[in-house]
Amino acid sequence: MKKIGLFYGTYTGTTGNVAKRIAKALGEEHVDLHNINTDGELMKDYDVLIIGTSTWSVGELQEDWNNFMPKLEGMNFEGKTVALFGTGDQVAYPDTFLDGMGMLYETFQFRGAKFVGFWPTKGYDFTSPLPILDHDHFVGLAIDEDNQSDLTDERIKAWCEQIRPYCGIDD
Repeated sequence: MKKIGLFYGTYTGTTGNVAKRIAKALGEEHVDLHNINTDGELMKDYDVLIIGTSTWSVGELQEDWNNFMPKLEGMNFEGKTVALFGTGDQVAYPDTFLDGMGMLYETFQFRGAKFVGFWPTKGYDFTSPLPILDHDHFVGLAIDEDNQSDLTDERIKAWCEQIRPYCGIDD
């Protein structure tokens, strides 16, 4: 099995809560959970990185990730598999929905990461182009706890099943 690290940044606790739910869905014994604010430099120790962020204000990267960005930009992710997830509010902020996830996608992409876990855009109503891989997919799992919290568990379960083979988790 590959060594899996789940790194997240959170203000209000929503992204941290989703991170814990993803770790549980994959099997907590398989995933090391880390807050980027304190453990970011440990990314180098993992084969698979699950990365979570929210978007704040007018399309800004979550503060913990923003503070870590100078170190992140100096890292190399060649040979690492990365799966992204983002939390946001598509109703109040449709033009910046999940922009933070899109920013992290670009940052990891330019540093050699191989991505898995693209998620369908169907069922969402937003206008931001930044978190989009193609017309039909986000660059990672899209979570809207403000307006679609009733879909979160189902989405996490389906996404975890999708990325499980890339994580080397057989059970």
